[in-house]
Amino acid sequence: MHTLDYLPRLPIRRDWRIGCIGAGFIMNDCHLVAYRNAGFNPVAIASRDVERAREAAKRHAIPVVHETIADVLSDPSIEVLDMAVPPDVQPGLILQAAERKLVRGILAQKPLAMSVREARACVEACERAGITLAVNQNMRYDQSVRAMKSLLNTGALGEIVLGTIDMRAIPHWMPWSRQLHSLSTFVMSIHHLDTFRYWFGTPDRVLASTRPDPRTKFPHSDGINLCILEYESGTRATSCDDVWAGPAREGAAADIGIRWRVEGTKGMARGTIGWPSYPDRTPSTLDYTLVGDATWQQPRWNEVWFPDAFVGTMAQLLVALETNAEPEIGGRDNLQTVALCEAVFAAAKEHRVTTVSEFLG
Repeated sequence: MHTLDYLPRLPIRRDWRIGCIGAGFIMNDCHLVAYRNAGFNPVAIASRDVERAREAAKRHAIPVVHETIADVLSDPSIEVLDMAVPPDVQPGLILQAAERKLVRGILAQKPLAMSVREARACVEACERAGITLAVNQNMRYDQSVRAMKSLLNTGALGEIVLGTIDMRAIPHWMPWSRQLHSLSTFVMSIHHLDTFRYWFGTPDRVLASTRPDPRTKFPHSDGINLCILEYESGTRATSCDDVWAGPAREGAAADIGIRWRVEGTKGMARGTIGWPSYPDRTPSTLDYTLVGDATWQQPRWNEVWFPDAFVGTMAQLLVALETNAEPEIGGRDNLQTVALCEAVFAAAKEHRVTTVSEFLG
């Protein structure tokens, strides 16, 4: 069995002073839980709803609650900003932080922005201000996704032929998602599109088809997403992001889950993502088999995506600050993930083959 590197590299310093923006589910139940488990140091929090910020501060022993988000941005004691706000709001906050030039790093929520144009403005503003920008593409730190990358790095599977991710899950759409021009592509599919980039690199061509989700009542165009990514190497990747998942909420039996598979010329791997079982702690899995050994190797872990992966997304920023290096998920690299989302959205809407490069500009 191969030794698979699935845990994040942790910073030497655990006492970086973190200022948190947002007090919703992802901050309260994922970021702050993970940070306390890792020994990180959130010292201040603010939200549009100050009472929610106070509740989060009490729950997670955060010493300072700022009355406004502007107060966090102007707090000179904060070294790192951790943002968990809607994607249509986030770029403006990043630009304000860059103008102030007070912090050394920013961990932005995914998607970084709802367009490459806005995302690039954030990246360039942070670069001019000397601020290290990282993006919370947290599925990269799911244990099976990271272990799969480690297996790919060994070359054990040979030339990669096909990768697939099949999601059958019913998300809880947050109220802020109603006002976005894209629903599933930038909120759900982005996880799988970025995972394919992490595993195989940025694709050369994109095909996609989408339709509305019958259960989601507010207006939207991209509910159920089908994507095909083509690589010049011959590798193909496909994702089925099915947020309908059958009439499970309407009285039928449920079949909920996320399964992935990678096939190579010398072996193949398959796995599951435990997230749909949240809040139950269901670890993700990876099995693999190689030519010459007709058995399935089945490494297992105790960690889970929500909330444990959020240790990794903050850690990669803190390590970058300590080593004066680019984060594993840096803002400039993440422009390609935002461009890939734009390519998928356009391919489905315009019924054509698109490329990531046309949206990168």
